[in-house]
Amino acid sequence: MRDTRRARPVLGVLLVAAMVVMTVDDRAGDASPLNWLRVAASSVFSPVEHAGGAVIISMGELLSAVTGAVDARHRMKELQEENERLKGQLAAQRLDRERSAELRELLGLAGRGQYTIVTGQVVARRGVPGFEDTVEIDVGTRDGVRSEMTVVNGHGLVGRVVRAGPATSTVLLLSDPASSVGARLEGRKEIGVVQGTGQPGRRVRFRLLDTEARLKVGARLVSFGSKRGKPYVPGVPIGVIERVEATPGELTRTAYARPYANLSALDVVGVVVKGPRRDPRDAVLPPPPRKRSEASERPATSRRPEASENDAGGRPAPPRRTPAPVRDGGATDRADGAGRATERADGDPPNGREVPGR
Repeated sequence: MRDTRRARPVLGVLLVAAMVVMTVDDRAGDASPLNWLRVAASSVFSPVEHAGGAVIISMGELLSAVTGAVDARHRMKELQEENERLKGQLAAQRLDRERSAELRELLGLAGRGQYTIVTGQVVARRGVPGFEDTVEIDVGTRDGVRSEMTVVNGHGLVGRVVRAGPATSTVLLLSDPASSVGARLEGRKEIGVVQGTGQPGRRVRFRLLDTEARLKVGARLVSFGSKRGKPYVPGVPIGVIERVEATPGELTRTAYARPYANLSALDVVGVVVKGPRRDPRDAVLPPPPRKRSEASERPATSRRPEASENDAGGRPAPPRRTPAPVRDGGATDRADGAGRATERADGDPPNGREVPGR
């Protein structure tokens, strides 16, 4: 171990000398003989001090920038998640409004036709053995649904139930080539058959059994109805004829109709669990499109200028004589068209979301 006894006196002398120098320098101020040494030291070490301070500041700013970037990234992620959540809420609200509107239209159709329905929603679209165009709905036998029941939406005929499970059912759409529905022309007795073409968003084929009957574009079709209302109840709107084919020599006349129900975008539907007591005929059809009145099509006629109250000589013109009204000697016809009220379908409702026709 090194002997430090000799270094101790030297260290003590140096400390005393340093204290003396500091005291003298402090009392002398700028007149201190050591002032030149302090200025020289400041000139030498000042750049180093500034450089060190700049480095420290730059490092601090860099750390702050890195921390701020991480925070900004987290904030951006939170904002994106919030944006997606709000988009989901808006989409759900929009879907709820659309479904509410579809449900109101469905209940209106059921009320006009006096159909007792069970409401459901389409949950899947798939093909099943033997059929090409079917959908799955979320109601089944527990809700009173059975096979061979009519399925409608708020606009018209959708199809029929071909399989009913406890909680779900399979519906054969009107557009399927295997679908065949008896149909009648609005306001007439001529009947025919509506068949699918395999294209849900396109037209269906209508074959009129009477070759002498007249078919025209714009004629509307309703379901003729099956025996005991299965598989199809009467009076359900099917579609509007858009094209008529000339088929000389054939036993039937063919036309193509656009279905009222949008079979490619189904959501809310109703299964008719009980049909009407009487055929509603054309009462379920929507109002026909308005036709322009003859008066609006006539050209406006210019009114004759009225004669002056004074004649050419300045004398007052003689008063006009109003012809006496001519009485009609014939008896006035009376309209006796009091429509028969359609009776409400009765009976015990099945279990499920059943809505009786109003």
